[in-house]
Amino acid sequence: MNFLQILSNTAAQILAPATLGYVLAAIGLSVHFGFAGLLNMGVAGFMAIGAYGFAISILTFGLAWPVAALIGLIAAVVFALVMGIPTLRLRGDYLAIVTIAAAEVLRLLFLTSAFRNQTGSADGLSGFQAGFRASNPLPPGRWGFGPWTYQSDQWWVIIVGVIAIAIVVTLVWLLMRSPWGRVIRGIREDEDAVRSLGKNVFAFKMQALIVGGVIIAAGGIVTAMGTNVNPNVYVTSQTFYVWTALLLGGAATIFGPVLGAVLFWVVRAFLSNLLPALVNIGWLPFLTTEQSQMLVFVLVGAALMLLVIFRPQGILGSKKELTFVR
Repeated sequence: MNFLQILSNTAAQILAPATLGYVLAAIGLSVHFGFAGLLNMGVAGFMAIGAYGFAISILTFGLAWPVAALIGLIAAVVFALVMGIPTLRLRGDYLAIVTIAAAEVLRLLFLTSAFRNQTGSADGLSGFQAGFRASNPLPPGRWGFGPWTYQSDQWWVIIVGVIAIAIVVTLVWLLMRSPWGRVIRGIREDEDAVRSLGKNVFAFKMQALIVGGVIIAAGGIVTAMGTNVNPNVYVTSQTFYVWTALLLGGAATIFGPVLGAVLFWVVRAFLSNLLPALVNIGWLPFLTTEQSQMLVFVLVGAALMLLVIFRPQGILGSKKELTFVR
């Protein structure tokens, strides 16, 4: 077992497009759940909307990649409105039911062969990154240092992703320090009290749902810039992964989702490399290589349960931020 190679492969995932996409998705979910108290269980749906909106705009309509990214974000706004209008006046658990169902409906729509020419059906979409890569200002080649050695196109995705994260973190920080953010926090704690002050609680909830949904969709777009789009990626387990990352870092914090997503993806990558290696050297004789990959999901689920039980506020969170869940 080459333990140094395992560590190198794990470290390389810190700047992977999937990790950056999860960071953005966790920040968006933090706006929903951590700050506004909205139970969004359809994170995968928002990520799929962003990714497919980006890819379809380029392949079907021939739009430039910045315009395609904007359309993916606008599609997330529409998706949030469709879900929020009938549910945000009701109890929070209705939103959870609607979002998880809507995400699955979206996945099946992208999977159906009726729209194969637009969505690619089960094969997904590929070849839409050509315009994005053509705009790469970096010199061609493979460069970097240690495990962070990537092709020029990969560095371009990383740069765009890091810039997007920096912009989103700054935006969320400014929003939560503003009067709007204080109203959102108040709604999370006691929406009846906020309503008694003359605030339109429904409107503020809708705004929070849209803002968080757009950020999550941006995560889907960044991920799509580095890989193909496939409906089998946007499943319910992806939503639970983002929730795990959020709870790990701290739901009602600014930098908690960033830390949580990076730690989650690094640990998952470490286990995905370590467990098959342990099987190959005979340290886990009761498992096959394929079964060891399934064990990763078991460990992630167990970690999520332990987080909720023993550290629900996350690494950077505080217990006072969780009074609204009681």
